Order: sequence, then structure tokens, then C-alpha cells
Amino acid sequence: MLKLYYAPGTIATASVMCLRETGLEHELVALDFTQSAQMTPEYQRINPKGRVPALDLGGEILTETGAILEYLAALAPEKGLVPEDPLKAARMREVMFYLASTMHVNHAHKRRGHRWADKEESRADMSAKVPQTMTESARYMEENVITGPYLFGDELCVADFYFYAICNWLEGDRVDVTQFPKIGSFRQAMRELASVAATHDDNIL
Repeated sequence: MLKLYYAPGTIATASVMCLRETGLEHELVALDFTQSAQMTPEYQRINPKGRVPALDLGGEILTETGAILEYLAALAPEKGLVPEDPLKAARMREVMFYLASTMHVNHAHKRRGHRWADKEESRADMSAKVPQTMTESARYMEENVITGPYLFGDELCVADFYFYAICNWLEGDRVDVTQFPKIGSFRQAMRELASVAATHDDNIL
């Protein structure tokens, strides 16, 4: 059985939602980041990066959201969560790489500035810029990616779970989401999925 290590409110929620969407048998293990559970020796043996998500395959550990999402999709091909068309699949990955390399990093500058800067004033400057950079990323997604109701029309894919997890940070990052009607419609469409609704009900998102 698959075992997913996650923390509520983190990017790992994308993997929680995807696991539930696939219907694969799994166990969820929550880490309390307020107690630095991700830095304990026990969890460091699971994921030396000290981050979530981490997926225990029953002897092997898989990390990084994009890799986990695609692996889950491969285990449940009947769900069609990765497009069969090579270009559509590449477009999906293009979005996930952007979310991982840019939008998630923008968000992390708010509370994880110690990863990049030692001086308090440098970290404060990074944090102050988050509303701008997250708004810019939201605008990019709004104007260049979302076709509706999901990212790529009617075809649900793993990138939808990735982006939806990030969407739940927007208000906290002081993004005026009323500027982005496509994102609003996307969020509503995702909330109607049983896998996403259950994750909200469990206070994981």
C-alpha cells in the first residue's frame, strides 16, 4: 500500500488530492511542521531533504510533487490524468515545471527566505515582494494557460491538482484574486471534484 507523507497547507496537498482521485489504496501520514517534524531523524531517513511530499512505495521513496503526480497517474491509467498526445503531455509538464521552478518559489520567499539569504533585511525584502511576484504568476496562468473549466479544457490532468494546491495560497500571499476570473472558475470546478472536496473537509488544504 502506498504511504504519503504530507503537511496540511503545503504543496503536498496536490498529491493527497491526486491519490484520492485515482482511488488507489493508500495511507496518509501528516507531519506537524509547527513542531519541525520534517527535520526529525526519523523523517530525515525517509526524505533527507526535510520536505514533503514523500511517497513510500513499499521499500522505495519517491519525492518531488511532479514526479509523484505522474507516478500516481501511471498507476491508474484508466483515469487519463496524463494526456496521451505527446504535445499535450509536454504542455502539461511545461506548466508543472513552471509551478515548481517559479510560482512555488515566489511563495516560498515569504517564509522560507533563509534558504536564499542570511541577512534579516534581505529576507524581509524577499517577503515584501511576494504579493507582486505571486500576482505576476497568477496573471501568467490566467492569460496564457487556463482554458477552462480545468487548465486544459475539459480534460482533468495532474497539473490541475498542482495548480489548485498553489491557488489556496493566493489570498494569504495578498493576491487580489478578483482580478483573475479564470482562476476563480478553475477553483470552483476543482472544488466540485469529490477528491478535492474531501481534502477540504478534512482540513488538509
